[in-house]
Order: sequence, then structure tokens, then C-alpha cells
Amino acid sequence: MTGLRNRRCALRFIILIGILSFFADFTYEGSRSVVGPYLATLQASGTIVGIVTGFGEFLGYGLRLFSGRWADSTGRYWPITIFGYSLQMASVPALALTGSWPTAAVLIILERVGKAIRNPPRDVMLSHAAKQAGGYGWAFGIHEALDQFGAMFGPLTVSAVLAFNGNYHAAFAVLLIPAMINLGLVVLARLLYPQPQDMERSPPTALRSDLPRIFWIYLLGAILVAAGFADYPLIAYHFARAKTIPSNWTAIFYSVAMAVSGTGSLVLGRLFDRYGFVVLVALTIVSALFAPLVFLGGFWLALVGAAIWGLGMGVHESIIPAAVSPMVSPRRRASAFGAFTAGYGIFWFLGSAVIGMLYDVSVLLVIAFCMITQLAAVPVFIVVGRRWAAQHRV
Repeated sequence: MTGLRNRRCALRFIILIGILSFFADFTYEGSRSVVGPYLATLQASGTIVGIVTGFGEFLGYGLRLFSGRWADSTGRYWPITIFGYSLQMASVPALALTGSWPTAAVLIILERVGKAIRNPPRDVMLSHAAKQAGGYGWAFGIHEALDQFGAMFGPLTVSAVLAFNGNYHAAFAVLLIPAMINLGLVVLARLLYPQPQDMERSPPTALRSDLPRIFWIYLLGAILVAAGFADYPLIAYHFARAKTIPSNWTAIFYSVAMAVSGTGSLVLGRLFDRYGFVVLVALTIVSALFAPLVFLGGFWLALVGAAIWGLGMGVHESIIPAAVSPMVSPRRRASAFGAFTAGYGIFWFLGSAVIGMLYDVSVLLVIAFCMITQLAAVPVFIVVGRRWAAQHRV
């Protein structure tokens, strides 16, 4: 009975974190869907938009290396998580008060910094509940499913506000509601689960001064996948330039991708827990197919490509980080998550820059780059899977 009660407790915690992440994504993905056009209304050039959003993404991933170490060294997971969410949620509705692009740019970057601060300690707390609730893939899959559905509804809500009155400030102001709900749920989670590490069934192992070799090999595979994964803004840019789909369908394609990402995370997380790295290998191969479909296909093939792109997002955000948890000591997980997502994000940023430059030369070069880099990760994941299986047979 005690085991069942502990499992239910862990599952409730995971769902609660997933719900608060739903409202977080509702808020910031809602704003991110229109910050480019909004900056343009404030007389920002295309170069400024690219620098602001690119630098924000760079900090959003790169700073996780430091926030992870900060969380591990202090053990103050909740205070750091709450601080990150507070900074992020305050930055989005504050855009409703801006009237110049420099002010808006500061808030856009601060939103990314807030996410960088809160992600590693939050993921560590999730990992403590994961094994008790049925597996790392299942736990991160539940969380990512709720997360991505928030990413779907946020942009749709903003689009509805803009369709009603065309006012960006009103759209940003509406996002104050999910932002406040998110912060309320963060505080509630802190009160209900002050010590998530107590849900870890196995006692913490000795603290190592470094991360295991298998972690770094795994990171190599992950950054190869990241480098070859095109950002949706470039895909949307291609749709507009090639006139593949009507302009009003671009946001709908993105919503479809997010829906597939959320649903896929839930199902594939469970499969990963059961079958291991063979699932990640198969999904990496399938995800690489997004490139020829979105860049060469017509309406329906592009829609399938967008759905596969969304499936890849689900893999990136749930299965890939879920596999990190059992590789390292619980007391090193924040540092591991920070290093992993920092490396992953930096190479996603660099890969996106390369893909953008290749796009100006040839779409075929883009497809070749995306597929080659992602498929190059397959043998790396196979090696990691074999080493992981060998370690767990000992």
C-alpha cells in the first residue's frame, strides 16, 4: 500500500508540474509567436530582430550550464525555480507597456534568461519523481505533452486577440492571466512538495567530481541531432517564399506540429521506458525525414513534414533529456541537465545559422545538411544504448 501511495504522490507531482508548464508555455509561446512582427511595428530592422531573438536563444540555453551548477552547489532547487519562473512570467505581459524596440528587446531576452534559470532545477525535481511514477520517459513525456499543448493554445489565443482588434499590446496584456496562474501553481507545488528529492526510491550515490563518460558520448549524439534540426521560423519563411501553403495556414501548421509533439511525447516516453535506446534510434531516423517533406513537398506533404518536425520536437524535449536522469547521480543532475541543454541549445543555434546560410544558396543543401547531421547521431545512440544495457546487466 505504501508503494502505491508513493507512486500516486509522485504522479500527482509530475502532473502538477506539467500543468504549471502548460500555463508557462501558453504565456511565452504566445508572445514568441508574434514578437517578430511586433518589433517590426516598433521600427526594428530584420537584423535587429535576428540579433535579439538569436541572442535570447543563446542565453536561454547557454546560461543553463551555470544555473545547473548553481542548483547543485546550493541544493536550493525551489528558490531558483521560483526565481526563474517569476522573471520569465513578468517579462511577457510587461511587453504590453513597451513603446520602443530597445525596451521590448530587453524583455524578450529576460524571458529567455528566466527560462534558463528555472529549467535545470525543475527537471531535477521531475527526475526525483520519475522512477517512482513509472519511468523517466513516462514522466518527462507527461510533462512535455502538457507543455506542448500550452505551446499550441498560447499562439492561437494571441492570434484570436489580434484578429479581434489588431492590437499587440492587448495580446500581451491578455497573457498576464496564464502568467499569474503559472506563478500561483508554482507556489502551490512548493507548498505541497517542499522536498521532491524524498520521492527518489534509491538512496543518492556518492557525489562524483565529473560526469560519466557515457553522458558525454550521449551529448555528442544529441548535438548532432540539434545541429540538423531547422527552426520553425525558417520553415515558415520557406512556406511563404515558395508559396507552398496559404499564409493563414502557417500558424495552423505550427499548431499541428505542437499537437503531434505533445501527443508523441506521452506515447514515446512510455515506449522508451520499455524498449530503451532502440526507440530513440528509430525516432531519430524518422525525424530526419521532415527536411525533404517541408522543403520540397506541396501542401499535404509539407503538412506531414510539419507533423514529423513536431514529432522530432517531442523527442528532443522529452526522451532525449529523460535518458540523462539515470546516467548520473541525483546530486549531479542539475549540472548534467544544465551542461546537456546548454550544449544542445548552442549547437541548435549554430546549426540554425548554417541552415539559414545554406538556404540562401540551395534548398537541396539544406536538406542534405539536416539529414546527414541527424542521421550521424544514429550510430552514437546505438553505442550509448549498448553501453547502457551492458552496465545494467552487471
